[in-house]
Amino acid sequence: MFDRLLFERAPLDVPCPERKEFRSDEWLDQYGSLLVGRLARRWLTRRDCRRQFLLAVDSHAEEIAACGDQEIRQRARATGLRMRREGLHDIGLAEAFALIRETSFRRLGMRHFDEQLLGGWLMAKGMIAEMATGEGKTLTAVLPAAAAALSGMPVHVVTVNDYLASRDCEAMRPVYEALGLSVGTVVEGMDHAQRQEIYRRDIAYCTNKTLAFDYLRDRICLGGDTDGLHLLLENLYGGASLTHKLLLRGLHFAIVDEADSVLIDEARTPLIISGSAPDGSAAWVRTALDLARDLRLGNDFIIMRREGRVSLTEGGYGRLADLCSRRTGLWRHVRWREEVILQALAALNLYHRDEHYLVRDGTVQIIDVGTGRVMPDRTWGQGLHQLIEAKEGCETLSDERRTLGSISYQRFFSRYLRLAGMTGTAKEVAGELGRVYGLAVAAVPTHRRSRRRVFSTRIYSTATEKWRQIALRVTELHAQNIPVLLGTRTVAASERAAAELATCGLVFNLLSAKQDSEESEVVASAGQAGAITIATNMAGRGTDIKLGEGVDALGGLHVILSECHEAARIDRQLAGRSARQGDAGCVEAFLSLEDTLLEPMRGGLAERLMLRLAGNGRWRALLLSGWMRFAQLRAERQQAQVRTAVLKSDRQLGDMLSFSGQRE
Repeated sequence: MFDRLLFERAPLDVPCPERKEFRSDEWLDQYGSLLVGRLARRWLTRRDCRRQFLLAVDSHAEEIAACGDQEIRQRARATGLRMRREGLHDIGLAEAFALIRETSFRRLGMRHFDEQLLGGWLMAKGMIAEMATGEGKTLTAVLPAAAAALSGMPVHVVTVNDYLASRDCEAMRPVYEALGLSVGTVVEGMDHAQRQEIYRRDIAYCTNKTLAFDYLRDRICLGGDTDGLHLLLENLYGGASLTHKLLLRGLHFAIVDEADSVLIDEARTPLIISGSAPDGSAAWVRTALDLARDLRLGNDFIIMRREGRVSLTEGGYGRLADLCSRRTGLWRHVRWREEVILQALAALNLYHRDEHYLVRDGTVQIIDVGTGRVMPDRTWGQGLHQLIEAKEGCETLSDERRTLGSISYQRFFSRYLRLAGMTGTAKEVAGELGRVYGLAVAAVPTHRRSRRRVFSTRIYSTATEKWRQIALRVTELHAQNIPVLLGTRTVAASERAAAELATCGLVFNLLSAKQDSEESEVVASAGQAGAITIATNMAGRGTDIKLGEGVDALGGLHVILSECHEAARIDRQLAGRSARQGDAGCVEAFLSLEDTLLEPMRGGLAERLMLRLAGNGRWRALLLSGWMRFAQLRAERQQAQVRTAVLKSDRQLGDMLSFSGQRE
């Protein structure tokens, strides 16, 4: 019954189906729909419902274990046909999960735990399964992916980078193929024909960026004609039709790994496909930087760090007019020059090397602030990228870009007929996931009880003192042969940490956005006895850290947070690298009142009070921790407002383009 309330099913004869966005100006419709979905999901997550499903899966175990491989494949095909008629209901899912679990045991030697069965069941029902780090999410995703594919539903398994997509696909391939399913990975560098062939398979592993851009390419190919009737008529042309040129078969079912990273962190900026529009931009770019450098902070412009932007003062507008009075061309246009100068001021004052971008081989490459990874194929728009290139002295500036198509992650993923995901940290953004994507979050218990020890947070007045204490602590732990993972927020912080540890004569592995190609190998070795690893933010997310021999008896992996992230769940992700699957592990944080998180709150009585309290007594430490958490909550709220603004802007643009008959 609840599947009819929660999901749309695509008729098999409709090409490229997707969910139509539900939007109503009537508040009663909105809250009524929300209430129905919430009641349905609450029913699905009741403890007795979970227990009944696990019992149903186990009821097939003995019978299936006695079957041969060929018989299992035949039963899987028959179960899939039943689910195609009836939907992904518990009766069919229970048998499908039992078949998948037995196949996994035979092909991989890994048998799904009850907790993994629960996680797979929640995802099959269109929810976010919150599973702790190390609980085997890769193996869990096989359950809903294979079950849905058996029912004839094309499945996209989405993750954050090509390495993880390829790794997970190849690791799980034996299970899929034993069930008679085809699977492949779409990665950067593939041509159109290769991508199309992979998307035609039952299950396609890919990154969120690759998938969304391929969707945009299809929309550009179709122009504004994306209604079902037009696409059905297109099929009359046979191989010459537009539908035969498309990459995707529609948006049926997506399972999003690291769902908070993809659906929340990545949602702060829209996806844009652009083409080169060379126009001799180097001249105005360098002129804009020269003019911006002539403006004085405080007198001509101010920096609003809380909002992440700059603004001209009244005097600044006059000063800019004077500077441009003898210039010609576009510099005579008041609005254009003011927007350009604001971008130039932002490039000079808000975007910092080794924090927001790297300079590699004479080019500027953006760093994803949420993950610490480099995004070499992305550029900032509205001339900002060219301004930063000129600021860094790049000999050749990239061409300006002309937008061909754009969409936000919020609108893209909301178009899937069925959407699910898994992550270790979703409860902090459960409200936003429900409001934007219609996704409920359900926690899955750990297979073994956690043995993680959390030490008291230490807060120092200055960053210098903080780093000195971190170096002393790492030296102390290293002397006991305890492995240490030191988490940093930026590339610059990683290099400072490296310098401090080198001064102490310590040998370490440094992992930052500058070494992203070695990410998984470095992180995987972090649990060996005596290892010291410096990692930017959540570098290596998705890679298991296994403890070396004798490390568990020493207390396990020791994670040190050197700075709070803007989102508390990112800190929780880093902490989750220790004490995985019942291992021992420890976590502690070393913070300072000069950390970036507190930068928007600089000055004033509150800061002076906190400086007096730093490092003096237990209750004072609690007060300082509370202030840090307050700053974090403010940052989280501002980021949520940014994402809401992106979605609102995207919807408005979509409405305008639809009204004018143009494409997205």
